[in-house]
Amino acid sequence: MAISASQVKELRDKTGAGMMDCKKALIEADGNFQKAIEILRKTGASVAAKRAERTANEGIVLTKIIDDQVGFIVEVNCETDFVAKSDDFVNFTDFVLEAIASKSPANIEELLKLDYDGKNIGEELTGIIGKIGEKIEISRFAIVKSESGILVDYIHHGSKLGVMLLTENVKENNKEELKPLLKDFAMQIAAMKPLYLTRENVPQEAISKELEIYKEIALKEGKPEQIIERIAQGKLNKYYEEVCLMDQSFVKDNSKKIADLVNEFNEKNSSSVKLTKFLRYHLSDEKK
Repeated sequence: MAISASQVKELRDKTGAGMMDCKKALIEADGNFQKAIEILRKTGASVAAKRAERTANEGIVLTKIIDDQVGFIVEVNCETDFVAKSDDFVNFTDFVLEAIASKSPANIEELLKLDYDGKNIGEELTGIIGKIGEKIEISRFAIVKSESGILVDYIHHGSKLGVMLLTENVKENNKEELKPLLKDFAMQIAAMKPLYLTRENVPQEAISKELEIYKEIALKEGKPEQIIERIAQGKLNKYYEEVCLMDQSFVKDNSKKIADLVNEFNEKNSSSVKLTKFLRYHLSDEKK
């Protein structure tokens, strides 16, 4: 049967699929609109399978905080920056974030099986892969809660880098004064890439490896045997200042460390605010 341009346009408007794909689907379905939609969905699944081995290193990171105490962060990837900026991709990522915030899934496998707002997450993912024609994946997400403090987030321009910072022991009357300082800390995390919150969080394996390297360098430089341990420990302190947030110099005033600013705030407000955790999602990160 003949397929009209208006039929093709109507199917395209509803599904977002390409004009030729819509025409082919309508021809195959003998003009049956619902059957054509099913054909396009199956085609989308086919496209998703073909794209599975492709590399998806672009995308966006989004965050959401509810009532200062529950936070959500998600990274959704695609193949090109062009797609990452498209309305379809951004809207899909928003949809995924809202689904996570609403349903609190335990992992991505569970997330993909969920229905949210009348739509299945996995089916929506397959559909957008078919529509856009790139590999798209929900690579990671996290849900964090603060029992006695507040959360702050920071999304760097372009949405390729997101940070979530958790605190505890925050008095209600300190919240508004504390938030700008925590925002600065979140920006510090984005810019300075700490790996750990405190020295105590650094694994012993990492410390031993660093010390071994420092000692070997000192030996090669001909340093006296009796001072090699002291040299290694000194360099280890420098390592802590690079990789531990609390030991880092504050980017807005490098005469102070992050720990100093937390202590100053607590002394000024007779409080005991504590930074307890941070998450830093960047598109180029190795997924853990």
